[in-house]
Amino acid sequence: MHHNAPAFACNTYAYTISHPAADCLSHLADFGFSEFELMMYPGHLWPPDASAGERQALGRLIERRGLSIATLNMPNIDMNIAGASAEMRRYTLDLLRQIVELAGDLEVPGVVIGPGKANPLFPAPRERLMGHFYAALDELCPLAEKAGTALWLENMPFGFIADIEGLMAALDNYGNENIGIVFDAANSHFIGEDMGEALRRCRARLKLVHLSDTNRQIYRHDPVGEGTVPFEELPGALAEVAYTRLPMLEIISQNADRDILSSTDKLAAMGFGRARAA
Repeated sequence: MHHNAPAFACNTYAYTISHPAADCLSHLADFGFSEFELMMYPGHLWPPDASAGERQALGRLIERRGLSIATLNMPNIDMNIAGASAEMRRYTLDLLRQIVELAGDLEVPGVVIGPGKANPLFPAPRERLMGHFYAALDELCPLAEKAGTALWLENMPFGFIADIEGLMAALDNYGNENIGIVFDAANSHFIGEDMGEALRRCRARLKLVHLSDTNRQIYRHDPVGEGTVPFEELPGALAEVAYTRLPMLEIISQNADRDILSSTDKLAAMGFGRARAA
């Protein structure tokens, strides 16, 4: 047990290659984490490969150890809901459909999505990209509702909409109030956003906050203290927007145990988790 771990939730990204999801959850629960974001990754947890038996075993482990899964998330690198080809869009949507169904099976409240990616050298017109994004929402929102989960859109620097203002405008225009926002502090800092302003803008849809460090030159999800994210600004801003869920550590490191736990200590020293402990 690590004394600051219970004040944070933990994403499993750093363990996707080394651990199957069930082993990873047991391992992190031993440190005192009880809420998680499970990454969708072959060999870790991948819906096309996850049998009914594996899903049930995972559900039993979660129940037995008193854990909760906040979100299912897919590394949005090799998939694209705004791809130029209908084939890539269809392929991505079919995988997201299976992730939504898995979220239903595991009673997970949110499925993290991105808006899709443009070609950085020659982006398609924004209206076309937005059309693909809205078409994906048209297909996935009813499925999520039926499964008892919801879509939560994350700000990602490589998304064709990277900023919170742009994401909120797109969702306000689309109009479904069940779609949430995942605010990623590193992603916001990397593109030069004012994090307090961004949090105020997405307050009405804010469901989850991701924490990791980065500088503004090279995109990272580093341990706290290795980049330039002004974390000390966040506890006050999160209190102002009445954020009550545990912040989600999304730290990617080759020495994950050490770096995740040291990050909990650094964040606790900056005022994260105090209100909950008091």
